[in-house]
Amino acid sequence: MKTYQHPALAKAESVIEMLPWLIRHRGEIAVIKFGGNAMVDDELKAAFAHDIVFLHHAGLKPVVVHGGGPQISAELDRRGLASEFKAGLRVTTPEAMDVVRMVLAGQVQRELVGLLNQHGPLAVGLTGEDARTITASRHWPEVDGELVDIGRVGEITEVDTGAVEALIENGRIPVISSIAHSQDDGHVYNVNADTAAAALAASLGAETLMVLTDVEGLYEDWPNSNEVISRLTATELEKLLPELASGMVPKMAGCLHAVRNGVSNARVIDGRIQHSVLLEMFTDEGVGTVVVPDDEEGNA
Repeated sequence: MKTYQHPALAKAESVIEMLPWLIRHRGEIAVIKFGGNAMVDDELKAAFAHDIVFLHHAGLKPVVVHGGGPQISAELDRRGLASEFKAGLRVTTPEAMDVVRMVLAGQVQRELVGLLNQHGPLAVGLTGEDARTITASRHWPEVDGELVDIGRVGEITEVDTGAVEALIENGRIPVISSIAHSQDDGHVYNVNADTAAAALAASLGAETLMVLTDVEGLYEDWPNSNEVISRLTATELEKLLPELASGMVPKMAGCLHAVRNGVSNARVIDGRIQHSVLLEMFTDEGVGTVVVPDDEEGNA
């Protein structure tokens, strides 16, 4: 008897191929840092929202952490305020901090929450200030052996996951802006979103930290080669950190912190590719670099 091949069979086969990953990841917390071109390109934003909603309905527990570098720079420029970076971090004056707070909580977060909620009453926005989810003190980075003043930039001192866990247990998707309150001086601080995502992933006991960026992953010998390192251990990454470009340092330092503090794997993925989150989670065709603990023997 001849088997009839339905035109939609390929779609069914694609779903079946995902089954092992769906079983494997069900119930896991995945912290995803939203950034790069995915934040400013409408098609990529929509695809990202679809990916996060898919994770939710597939039985995972996604938590989204976002910054807003391009939007902050645009608003600072509109107000005639300069954008300056040192040690890969934005120099944040009190005036710039007002802009950071407004853009992150009032613009970027609201847009992302709106995109997610097109698919149901799922997303709830909060900032690191809310319920003191993230507490920070003033950060003094070292440049050429000297501590540098970069203003209202915070170094995370404490993470309280109570509010985030309550939202997860209520079936919601937390969307968290990377700003924090300081108990030392009462100021609000700008916290690097990569660092915030890593700290939250560790404190939540997440299985996965995923950082979207505008490159293919961690290059083996940039700028001499565009060969991407597909997988490396915490110790291997630690040896590479001093040689990395400043923009990659917070991302890879965040990955290192995560896997050294209980997260099973941390991934830097190419956010310029539509549905990169799903490609990374549910296929063998990864789109970035995976960092695993030193004693990891299995597949990430």
